[in-house]
Amino acid sequence: MRIARFSTGEGVTFGVVEGGPGEEFVSAITGHPFGEVQFTGERYPLSQVKLLAPMLPSKVVAIGRNYAEHARELGNEVPDEPLIFMKPSTSVIGHGEAIAYPTSLSHRVDYEGELAVVIGRLCREVPVERVKDVIFGYTCANDVTARDLQKRDVQFTRAKSFDTFCPLGPWIRTDLDPSDLALTTTVNGEVRQSGRTSQLIHDIPALVAYVSAVMTLIPGDVILTGTPAGVGPVEIGDEVSVGIEGIGTLTNKVVARD
Repeated sequence: MRIARFSTGEGVTFGVVEGGPGEEFVSAITGHPFGEVQFTGERYPLSQVKLLAPMLPSKVVAIGRNYAEHARELGNEVPDEPLIFMKPSTSVIGHGEAIAYPTSLSHRVDYEGELAVVIGRLCREVPVERVKDVIFGYTCANDVTARDLQKRDVQFTRAKSFDTFCPLGPWIRTDLDPSDLALTTTVNGEVRQSGRTSQLIHDIPALVAYVSAVMTLIPGDVILTGTPAGVGPVEIGDEVSVGIEGIGTLTNKVVARD
């Protein structure tokens, strides 16, 4: 099932995306999608609604250097344990919204296509064997990074936290095996990243167990699982797309913030 959060111009609601390419529509549901899905009976062509970030998480927990080739391309060692950092909820935007390049503060902004895990239940200290019980679904993410600031600061907070630096979408896929999915990032249609989730150093059960041992996760929280090799800069006017097999494609254009 594909769960979307969308606006019709008269309000924001959740819905289930149905239909094939070019004929997709969204069926509105009542309340929040974490419980039993109940349809309102309202249906809209997907082309006539505005897709929003599929969730508004209380926190985005990201994992660094979780693909060996990506760690090496930036001259880093592969960590023995998952490397955790955070992105604020204010960095989240949806499919089709603009990534704002902070030109007065950074001169190197990079894309990082990733698989994102959306948590569906309040949980803490989740055993690896029970991780599936707390996952709501999966979506595409772009861990946008001011690379020059990351190198200057050493720690990641400022480089990862600008408003618009966490595109998520276009929707959440709830019925998906994430263990071996193709992930592709393109800039202006040119492939820049091509990897598979089977290349993750620490897999999704291990990541959720590790993060939940540190902090309580609540429904809607997002874990970014890491980016494959091929990260690189974007410029104002570029269009960046992150596509993941079985989910869809998240596309955002880069504009000047200042």
